[in-house]
Amino acid sequence: MSSSQRVHASERTAEVAAPAGVVYGLLADAVRWPLLLPAPVHVERMDFDGTHERLRLWDVAGDRVRSFHMRRVLNPHTRTVAFELEDTFRPGVPTIGRWTVEARDDTETLLTLSQQRTLEGLPGDFGPGGRREWEEETEAQLAQVKEIAERWERLDELLLSFEDSVHVAGPAELVYDFLYRIEDWAQLVPHVDAARVVEDVPGVQVAAVDTFAEPGGLGVTTRTVRLCFPAAARIVYKELASPELVAAHSGEWSLEPDEDGVRVVCAQQVMLREEAVEPVLGAGTELAEARRYVREWLGGASAETLRLATWHALNSSVRRLR
Repeated sequence: MSSSQRVHASERTAEVAAPAGVVYGLLADAVRWPLLLPAPVHVERMDFDGTHERLRLWDVAGDRVRSFHMRRVLNPHTRTVAFELEDTFRPGVPTIGRWTVEARDDTETLLTLSQQRTLEGLPGDFGPGGRREWEEETEAQLAQVKEIAERWERLDELLLSFEDSVHVAGPAELVYDFLYRIEDWAQLVPHVDAARVVEDVPGVQVAAVDTFAEPGGLGVTTRTVRLCFPAAARIVYKELASPELVAAHSGEWSLEPDEDGVRVVCAQQVMLREEAVEPVLGAGTELAEARRYVREWLGGASAETLRLATWHALNSSVRRLR
């Protein structure tokens, strides 16, 4: 960074009621952030040698989906994570910072986030309003890490991952087309009642979907960011607004071609909202039962969509041959 450039520096701390190793592990494992933290939508690890890491990440700020490149240096011995973050829409305006994790005792940790941002090139020359917004974002980051870290003893019970798949003896392009055109699902997928999609940036969809997939036929509305990668035959997504029982929900549709067609996979990760288990499912309901309920509900919806993607690919292929 040039010495002539003006920077805005910030340092914030938080007391976290969790072991330092837990807090550091949460910061180090960036790929899991979309499920554990509210803002990140997707994190793609581009390179990693055990210490130096290069990431591409997407997050949500207000109604805007942002994209960043991030370089990090992980030091588990000192429990520090140094980073340089650059907005892909504003190249040359990096944010440089460091997370520092200090053990107070076995279950108490002091977490510090230090950052400095280059002011040149930011909208409005990054005036007082922009500085205040950035400070609030920094404080929110600390609060979010604190909140999830302090649930460390229950986290394994609250998290579940699963996948459903189907083999399609048809063109991968037609399957991908079906999965991409989520705005048409209300006419094609029985459990979808309505879908409204905004795609201001090609491949970045914000979809509001009304469904009746939950056991018992209850209607729910979700709001989801979907990142579409046609060259890689992948669509990754994260819900911004989920049903009451679900604290976080992310996933990926992927296509794996083989000699007979394509294997279509829907992989999902869910974090349950523990305080909602009994109000939603009834007094005395255990987490194990809630996990089975969510697996049946979300897995059933994805399996139905996979079957219809198969039907679409096969029937579209037949029509084209004719």
